[in-house]
Amino acid sequence: MDTTMTLVETLGLERLEVNLFRGTTPDADQRQRIYGGQVIAQSLLAAYETVEDRICHSLHCYFIRPGDPSIPIVFEVDRSRDGGSFTTRRVIAVQHGQQIFNLAASFQTVEEGFEHQSDMPAAPAPQEVASDAEQRKALASGAADEDWIDRHEPIEMRTVGGRFDVVTPAPREPSQQVWFRAKDPIGDDPRMHQVILAYASDMSLLGTSIRPHGVSWRTPGVQTASLDHAMWFHRPTDFNQWHLYQQESPSASSGRGFNLGYIYRASDGVLVASCAQEGLMRMRKPKT
Repeated sequence: MDTTMTLVETLGLERLEVNLFRGTTPDADQRQRIYGGQVIAQSLLAAYETVEDRICHSLHCYFIRPGDPSIPIVFEVDRSRDGGSFTTRRVIAVQHGQQIFNLAASFQTVEEGFEHQSDMPAAPAPQEVASDAEQRKALASGAADEDWIDRHEPIEMRTVGGRFDVVTPAPREPSQQVWFRAKDPIGDDPRMHQVILAYASDMSLLGTSIRPHGVSWRTPGVQTASLDHAMWFHRPTDFNQWHLYQQESPSASSGRGFNLGYIYRASDGVLVASCAQEGLMRMRKPKT
């Protein structure tokens, strides 16, 4: 990403028609395919362009084809329903005349109601954990291709207990804790904080189901990709502040890994969002 532009700016959309939008990919020349969180965020942003005075409470999406970072993405919004309390939108992302992704999202008027939540699990403070950028450099020093190590990331991440070693992986528990926050100021719009949180929610989650198997995305023959992603926004939050991303993988089978994530605000332990994701996770057989 151009470091002179913020993530809010690079995710921005151009309106082509009433329900039609166009977005581009930052760092297109450095990527082989589009990062999934980008398409989630831009699709949610496109849906928000057709919604007034309501906040997203859930989204459900499918990754259909790998995105091509070299060309724009066209987002088509279907205004499924505008009800008394809830609004529903469907968004289709298109490249080369084909769907690469689709999203369904529901929006609700602000409302009071019953409240409870699970407690934030214990974790060392983010200031006590080395940044993932520092950990990557320590783990991958001397790797043949180090361009990915120094890639600018708009989300600051700090993995508790040490980042998973993708160069020489060893089996670990199918759970992890990650502190994360947006580096650049997001502003006062709570909708944009949701959009950036959705962008970040795809980071590291799929890797949780890989941890027990002693492989990584750099292991020859390993193929991974997000298949679907769901997110529930429980409470508004300021994603410029630290949040704990508690992740676990209860199951992997049939070439797929299933992952759950819970996002807590560091300042008061409030659960602000939950995620679920299934991803492709297979070892390809060598060609004969």
